[in-house]
Parts: sequence; C-alpha cells; structure tokens
Amino acid sequence: MGLFNRSEKTTKTVEVATEPTSTFVSDISGDYAIDPTHTRLGFSARHAMVTKVRGQFDEFEGTAHVDTVTPANSTVNVTIQAASVTTGNEQRDGHLKTPDFFDVENYPTITFISTKVERDGSEWGVTGDLTINGVTKPVTIEFEETGSAKDLYGNTRIGFEGDTTIDRTEWNLSFNAALETGGVLVSEKVKLEFDISAIAQVPVQA
Repeated sequence: MGLFNRSEKTTKTVEVATEPTSTFVSDISGDYAIDPTHTRLGFSARHAMVTKVRGQFDEFEGTAHVDTVTPANSTVNVTIQAASVTTGNEQRDGHLKTPDFFDVENYPTITFISTKVERDGSEWGVTGDLTINGVTKPVTIEFEETGSAKDLYGNTRIGFEGDTTIDRTEWNLSFNAALETGGVLVSEKVKLEFDISAIAQVPVQA
C-alpha cells in the first residue's frame, strides 16, 4: 500500500509519522569516546584458499581528539580485550585465544596508539603503533567520514569507516597448516575493518 490511497471518488492522503531529522555538525573538532554499542572492530581472512572467515572484537574502549584545522594534532587511542574475539564458531574462537594466535592469558589486550594523523577533505590517514602478542608494529589506516549528527539524546556523534591489511605473522600470529592441494589453511594477510561511532565528550559547535 502506498502513501496515497486513491479511489474513484476521493483522493486520501495518509500522514506517516517520522522521527526528527539529524542535525549536521559544521565542525567536528573536539574530544570523543568510542561508542562500543554502535561500533564494529572487525577482521576477515581467507580460509582454505577459497572463502573468507569474518570476526570481530566485542569488548573495547577508545578515545580520539579530532582537530579539523590542524589534523596533525589529532590523536587516537584504542584498547581491545583480546578474549572478546568472536567469529560465530565456538571451537574456532577458542583456538584464536590460544598461543597459536592471540595468547590471551599472557597478552590480554590489543592496543593502537596513533603517532601521525593526516586529512584530505573527508578522508583521514591514521598511522599508529599496533600491539598484539607484545609485538608493536606501525600500521596506517585509511578512514572516511561517514557523517555527523546530534542524536535524539542530545549527543554529538561522528562516524568513520576504515580498513587496512596486515601480515599477521609480523605479530607472531603464525599458526598455519598446509593443504594437500597446495596453499595454506589460513591466509597470512588479514584485513582489519572499522565502523566507528564516537560521542563528543565536550560541546561541539553545531
């Protein structure tokens, strides 16, 4: 049924209730905290050379300082609980927590601390130190702004999407097994995927 119901004699307009529209934020500069309930920190890796396994971390916290005028002054700091890894398979998740991969008993957290931030319009490049299994290596993540708004509770929110690809063996995530037909069970290349929603911790000009 459409919004307009027509008959031979009358034309009737049906009013549809809508939620208030979002307010665009003109300058997103400020201090933010990641909203874990609306954020995904995920990854994907090819399995058996034929398909991809996707997963994510369910427990994490992070802060960011965003400076649109001087992007180099921006900072990002994220801490992830390694044991919160989930791929939708209990047996696989248990294996990921062992010393073959994340070794969560000895290295319970994964951290990212930015060292350099660049901006080109709505695109941001965030370089930082990624620490997994006690090994720290630099990575650069390309982000794109996905929006900014005042939500229904008066919070100023900003959104970013980003990704980067790493070689997991550089962080001692080296478990693998050879396949009879050639190749390996799990690819060394892992794509890290980020869908970020962050809430302003200080007033931001709308």
